[in-house]
Amino acid sequence: MIKYRTLGFVNTKDMFAVAVKEEFAVPAYNFNNMEQLQAIVMGCLETQSPVIIQVSKGARDYADRTLLSYMAQGAVEMMKREAKARKISEIPIALHLDHGDSLETCISCIESGFSSVMIDGSHLPHQENAELTREVVEYAHKYDITVEGEIGVLAGVEDDVSSLTHTYTEPEDVQDFVSRTGVDSLAIAIGTSHGAFKFKPGQKPEIRLDILHEIEKRIPGFPIVLHGSSSVPQDAVETINKNGGKLKDSIGIPEDQLRNAARSAVCKINIDSDGRLVMTAKIREIFSQKPAEFDPRKYLGPARDALREMYMRKNREVLGSADRAAAILALAGR
Repeated sequence: MIKYRTLGFVNTKDMFAVAVKEEFAVPAYNFNNMEQLQAIVMGCLETQSPVIIQVSKGARDYADRTLLSYMAQGAVEMMKREAKARKISEIPIALHLDHGDSLETCISCIESGFSSVMIDGSHLPHQENAELTREVVEYAHKYDITVEGEIGVLAGVEDDVSSLTHTYTEPEDVQDFVSRTGVDSLAIAIGTSHGAFKFKPGQKPEIRLDILHEIEKRIPGFPIVLHGSSSVPQDAVETINKNGGKLKDSIGIPEDQLRNAARSAVCKINIDSDGRLVMTAKIREIFSQKPAEFDPRKYLGPARDALREMYMRKNREVLGSADRAAAILALAGR
């Protein structure tokens, strides 16, 4: 077994404790390749934000589980080197499994150096979801790994996660689920959705903050997670379509609503599709302007830079996580 601390990662306990107290959300950004990972880590280092780098089951299958673990370890080393060179503080980084589908998948990630895992049993009946989540918690806590569970179902499609319907989390279910499972954080469904196609033009996107506040009352101070929280930047969509793309009209989650959620018990917000859109927009733009270009560094490099800028803005303006790294490291005694 590879222990996550030897790779330079932290689990999410101290992150969430500070986030709840200081009313911000830790960014949880997904990566599938080197450029995405570089952009995430460097954008968060520059803004002095803690970060959770996420890997879905689909990403592990795409990039190879061993390669991904070493990439993540390399990102920590890159962060430390850059922090020393710039004479700035290091930042806490957690490596998290996003939407684990089984106990076996979670065990595989824990044994390869992940510091946090999610077990998604939200498609199961409440009782079965609780039993599966408890199994993962019992295994993970032996190795000081934090566990995220989920109740309620988000609509949309993202990697291996797909649902045509949305089922809001029932506030009366959360106390029972948390107490029976021992889970460390809980993903809820209050109107966010997976993928880039969340709302159609003319629809009023609105997350159910009333459900969130009722859940807060029932499990005060408990870390809450929002999945499917991309805002679908319209400039990126327009750039993609202007340069040969054919994305359908779509509207994401308004950033002001996410900021309001981050001021509550929501201390982890997942953002994936926005990064895909921004990266694709820059690559399509370069291909359109320079059709003879074939060096991957000449289009993936600018795409990485665009991603980094987006993550920095999200940290500062949406999640409120900029300049929060020091408080987390202080709590951890580092």
